[in-house]
Amino acid sequence: MYKLTFFLLLLGSFSFAQVNTTKSTIKPNLIVIMTDDMGWADVGFNGCKDIPTPNIDRIANEGVRFEEGYVSFPVCGPSRAGFLTGRYQDRFGFTTNPSIDPNNPISGLPLEEETMAQVLKKVNYNSAIIGKWHMGTHPNFHPLERGFDYFYGFLSGGHNYYPEQLTINDLSEVKRKWQWYRTKIIENRTKVKTDDYLTDELSAAAVNYINKQAEDDQHFMLYLAYNAPHTPLQATKKYLSRFPKITDKKRKTYAAMVSAVDDGVGHVLEALKEKGLDENTIVVFLSDNGGAHNNASDNGPLRGLKGDLFEGGIRVPFAMRWKGTIPEGNSYKKPISSLDIMATIVAQSNVKIDPKRPLDGVNLIPFLTGAEIGPPHDYLFWRKWEQNAMAIRHGNYKLIANKQKQKASPNLYNLLKDKNERIEIGFEKKKISKQLHEKWEQWNSEMKDRVFPTLGQDVWWREKK
Repeated sequence: MYKLTFFLLLLGSFSFAQVNTTKSTIKPNLIVIMTDDMGWADVGFNGCKDIPTPNIDRIANEGVRFEEGYVSFPVCGPSRAGFLTGRYQDRFGFTTNPSIDPNNPISGLPLEEETMAQVLKKVNYNSAIIGKWHMGTHPNFHPLERGFDYFYGFLSGGHNYYPEQLTINDLSEVKRKWQWYRTKIIENRTKVKTDDYLTDELSAAAVNYINKQAEDDQHFMLYLAYNAPHTPLQATKKYLSRFPKITDKKRKTYAAMVSAVDDGVGHVLEALKEKGLDENTIVVFLSDNGGAHNNASDNGPLRGLKGDLFEGGIRVPFAMRWKGTIPEGNSYKKPISSLDIMATIVAQSNVKIDPKRPLDGVNLIPFLTGAEIGPPHDYLFWRKWEQNAMAIRHGNYKLIANKQKQKASPNLYNLLKDKNERIEIGFEKKKISKQLHEKWEQWNSEMKDRVFPTLGQDVWWREKK
């Protein structure tokens, strides 16, 4: 009897160890939900009062809110290129929004750079992008050529939201600037007819994708790249009716667009819950840059807007949830970056990165669980090559030359005491200013000039035969 009991205990201990080992080595899914031109103060977890965002807030409440979450550029194209590669986009010359010319084979994310989807494919992830691509429209930049297994959305940087306005088959029919906002939605490589408000279409596609991966028992990465609340300001009666007290027409439409995104986030979170994927999925929410001057967004106390290297252009609403791993309801106060998303999922998946192209981000999980107590980054860098503008963050200090003139001197701010960036202290802290400027110059020497034609220079449709 004793031998039998000992054997059963030994077997039970072995089985328990096997289960725990298996659970700890399961690679987590990743969902990144990115909005476009959303103001820092336009989510509940950053204090928004006039636009309820209960589903977006749920990510922060069940995980962590980043008080100082940054993107790597204050405009969407370069910011998204940095996120997708985990590297400063200036390392590969993605210094501004690229041309939309579908015949230009260099105007996009350079082919030698690995996207998050390409990296995760090495460890058998299935990856999808749903929404806005903006990484090049030539066939060699197509998402399915850059590691993604599924694409539902549009290739350019902006889009109309009403289905009846999507009347252009593809970019070959474009005859004037911004007409690409009217192209039909693409599923993989096929144009599809849509009959719903675009934000709702993208949310539904995301839920369908999650359900499919759950049925196939496949770990996955989903990049839900909303174009809302980027202009044009367009919303349906369903969402507009939620804001009878907002009298400003632009702010009301903007609020409705954000509310549509919040509904979509709720559907995504519910799909994870229903499929039992809550504890094995990292969910990240952020905007690609700060609120813009033309969409009635609110950056709150932060100075500046989209396009600026002031905080209002680069500090964004940012939250992360990984139930069972990241403690709930925390507010993380140290600076982090959108570049860290790639490094975080790579660390959990044990995938190898090309040593010739090391990541600039860091794995955030040890910092969020308390295993690491220092700052994730000693320095964060920004550059606007076209405008000769720069910024660098170190500790509480930020040195910045926003929209720099040729001989303008950078200004120094202490963000702990002055997050509005109004009190210039460089005259008292000359040594710090000098050290930060030298550090930025050293970093800048490793960066590349722009490698492609820009969106602002686009006239390619005039040259068509």
